[in-house]
Amino acid sequence: MKLPIILEGSRQDGYTVTCPAFSGCVREGDTREEAIKNIREAIRLYLRAATREYTLLKKARVSKTMEALEVAV
Repeated sequence: MKLPIILEGSRQDGYTVTCPAFSGCVREGDTREEAIKNIREAIRLYLRAATREYTLLKKARVSKTMEALEVAV
């Protein structure tokens, strides 16, 4: 999976990198390489948490007034 990231900063101040596809997915690093490494890990953790949440929601009991659907995104 390839996702766009935004890298901001400079050698003097360090770098901040965000992944616009995932709200709140932000990391920093002293170097470009470190910042990119950190955002990769953040994306992996974000996807792992989202997968767990989806699995829990899928297993949740649905009442008669609720309808469980899946949508492609």
